[in-house]
Amino acid sequence: MYRLIYKSRSSGPVSRETVSRIIHSSMEMNRKHGVRGALLATATHFLQVLEGEYEALNETFFRILKDPGHHDIRIVHFAPAGRHLFQDWAMRGFGVFDLNRNLEERLREKYGEEDGGVRFPEEEWSALSMVFDVSMMDEPAIS
Repeated sequence: MYRLIYKSRSSGPVSRETVSRIIHSSMEMNRKHGVRGALLATATHFLQVLEGEYEALNETFFRILKDPGHHDIRIVHFAPAGRHLFQDWAMRGFGVFDLNRNLEERLREKYGEEDGGVRFPEEEWSALSMVFDVSMMDEPAIS
């Protein structure tokens, strides 16, 4: 089992509907290939953590690279992982923008600011910490 974490800049404004569309289109494909994970989105950026077998993650990441909705894609981490962190999530999405101002402010305080929004980390431990912070907060996931 492997874990892939990447961050990217959105090609256009990201809304709750954008995140919901991504989640719905990803869920079936992820289930079919045994991929699990979480997607965080600000109004301008994405941070995604994916888990699965090596080939499945490679194929998934190459689809993401071809997606015109992303650019400036950077791999934060890609390596073997001892266990699943997202066992029950085929894909779960969290939006950190206008609808979740409280969440956005709390994350800015802890992780910093970039382009007027939350700065997504470039280290594995910090990216995973952010995903867990968001999943434990009162704000609901986007489905």
